[in-house]
Amino acid sequence: MTENMIRWEQDDDRVVVLTMDDPAGSANIMNDTFRDSLAATVDRLEAERDRIAGVVLTSAKRSFFAGGDLTQLRRTAPERAAEMAESTDRLKGLLRRLERLGRPVVAAINGSALGGGYEVALACHHRIALDAPGTRIGLPEVTLGLLPGAGGVTRTVRMMGLRKALTDVLLTGRRFTPGDALAHGLVDALADSPQTLMARARTYIAEHPHAVQPWDAEGYRVPGGTATSHTFSATVVAPLTATVRTKGRGTPMIAPHRIVAAATEGTQVDIDTAFRIESRYFAELACGQISSNMIKAFHFDAQHIARGGSRPDGHPQHKAKKAVVLGAGMMGAGIAYVCAEAGIDVVLKDVGVASAERGKDYSRRLLDAAVSRGRLTPEQRDEVLSRIVATDRAEDAAGADLVIEAVFEDTELKKQVFAEIEPIVAPDAVLGSNTSTLPITGLADGVDRPEDFIGLHFFSPVDKMALLEIIVGEKTSDATLAKAFDFALQIGKTPVVVGDARGFFTSRVIGTFLNEAVNMVAEGVSPVSVEQAGLQAGYPTAPLALTDELNMKLAQKARGETRAAFEAEGRPWVQYPAFDVVDRMVDEFGRPGRLEGAGFYDYADGRRERLWPGLIEAFGSGSADVPFVDMVERMLFVEALESVRCLDEGVLRSVPDANVGSLIGIGFPAWTGGVLQYINQYEGGPSGFVARARELAARYGERFQPPAAPPVPAPRVGPVRPPGECSLLHLARAGPAGQPDAAPPRSGRSTLRSIAAGDRAARAAGPLTGGRRRRRRTPSTHSPTHTAAPPSWPRSTGC
Repeated sequence: MTENMIRWEQDDDRVVVLTMDDPAGSANIMNDTFRDSLAATVDRLEAERDRIAGVVLTSAKRSFFAGGDLTQLRRTAPERAAEMAESTDRLKGLLRRLERLGRPVVAAINGSALGGGYEVALACHHRIALDAPGTRIGLPEVTLGLLPGAGGVTRTVRMMGLRKALTDVLLTGRRFTPGDALAHGLVDALADSPQTLMARARTYIAEHPHAVQPWDAEGYRVPGGTATSHTFSATVVAPLTATVRTKGRGTPMIAPHRIVAAATEGTQVDIDTAFRIESRYFAELACGQISSNMIKAFHFDAQHIARGGSRPDGHPQHKAKKAVVLGAGMMGAGIAYVCAEAGIDVVLKDVGVASAERGKDYSRRLLDAAVSRGRLTPEQRDEVLSRIVATDRAEDAAGADLVIEAVFEDTELKKQVFAEIEPIVAPDAVLGSNTSTLPITGLADGVDRPEDFIGLHFFSPVDKMALLEIIVGEKTSDATLAKAFDFALQIGKTPVVVGDARGFFTSRVIGTFLNEAVNMVAEGVSPVSVEQAGLQAGYPTAPLALTDELNMKLAQKARGETRAAFEAEGRPWVQYPAFDVVDRMVDEFGRPGRLEGAGFYDYADGRRERLWPGLIEAFGSGSADVPFVDMVERMLFVEALESVRCLDEGVLRSVPDANVGSLIGIGFPAWTGGVLQYINQYEGGPSGFVARARELAARYGERFQPPAAPPVPAPRVGPVRPPGECSLLHLARAGPAGQPDAAPPRSGRSTLRSIAAGDRAARAAGPLTGGRRRRRRTPSTHSPTHTAAPPSWPRSTGC
């Protein structure tokens, strides 16, 4: 057996302190070492029980327990579901023996306890958390397409009751601060120091020598009732199930549905049977494709980025001290806020002091709200506000080591504001532009130091959106890129690095999604069906509603500039039917979007009311007969194909950048694992995707043809392919495991059947992934039982 990672210490008071300390990592995780160590430790506890007064379980790491071993989970497959369930049952058997030791067991939670880590704590009779900054407690498995499989569902339901456990903890995936965890009943007490933590644990043991879990006490009943009651089922279970289905909107994410099922069914049986029910639902999810996709994106791809996968080597870490933000509009105001919140002094400059102060007012409102919610003290609010200087004087930017321009999307205006500010700031200051579409190389022509010029594309609202798209121009130096990357991490953003081209990666790819939705309107597809297809694909906002939000006037303007650039470069311009629809909506009907109160939707006081009835007459809505699965896949495929083009052209530098950027920047459906992982997980892998793309091209146009050979060399990080061959076609030609092309995608297979049965035909992952050795096409989304709430962006593993 491997060395026991659980250190045993016992004093004269007969209290055993068990300290978890995995020698192989910086955090304790639920791996084989932990399982073997827990088994040996529980055996010893039972053997020496008469000489033990109680047990304290704690950690030698900065965190208490990080959660499940995601590397192991990535190696699962549908045919291993039974094995996974048995392994999970064995672990729960050990935790069950711990909580039934006959001696008080206290979890001294000295750091974050997420996912499996909190499930270990739940098997203790009392939980005390160290109230330390950065500590988080909870069960975030739903955000990775999983459910808590080590007793988390069963124990939280028996501790809190079905409704509270589901709505507060299990379905939200919320990561609680220690104070919030205490308020919601996840922990029993807090401690303000490690010494107090251990002292309170020993005090509990002395005062509760016969502690038992509530569910093991005589006469115990689940708080609030159980599903064995018809009244409870009608008043609690049915509404919860309906809410989950409504929020899921028919997407392929089934984890919330399985959580509700495991929790509800578990209330109808004894706790040990409930554990087994939970294990089987967990195994189904853990061995399915969706959790594999999400684990790859939200853990492994995100980890690649956070560890500097796209940061140039050989440059010292940089920390911005003073930033000047040019333009105090919505974007500039948000950028100023996140910089000041991160401890950076900010000069917020606009054409007048009044407009600059209005930009600062945005920070005041956000900070006042934080004070009212108890998240900040008035003194902390004032400290952040004091870092923002609202001004119309360029001289106030003297010595700034970072410039972020956030004025209107006009090339000459941007060059003008840089010409004014460049001589005043530090001679090595990063010169950043928040442009969303204009090529960085062209903007850099307006400064004396193009090697210091870089694109810093923020997303709105800046204080909520996690992504920062960093665009490298032709003359941008690696030193500047390294500084920009470090700045993104400094302000808590996730940086993706892309090459310079009109629209970059995010704007370019999301544009294809919106155009495809409007193309369907032009074909006569019912707008109601278009919107439903987008929602059931998993997009957070329906495409026509999003088009209204972004405004069709702006789309017209950007299209005109792009067409002019194409023609100037001698590149062919393709006129899609969507463009005619947008032109008529703006020019003929005067309905450019929500800002003007009329677009694809009618609005009342800024609120979306209904799809505009005039669409029927204007575009023959409802006259076309397009299969629903085609509507769903047209949106997904058109973005995936454009992303492959970006990869081949060098706009994208890495697969993780593509996946993470698409998920948290432009709302690509979370269940896919990202825009390139979608290709790899498709049934048949890249070859199956190519076959389906060609099928769509035959029906709907050449835009669905897989890209031809790229015009420039492949990016520095990406799939290996022969010169002159598209990455996607290279992968497809190889087929799974280097075999001939896989069979074409199957039709008519429901999501539920796909997830339950899995695809056992293909086993090898293509070079675009590094994930699970399975393939699945986009699931059909007709069944109303496919439920999911869009997951939050997880900042750590936690399960």
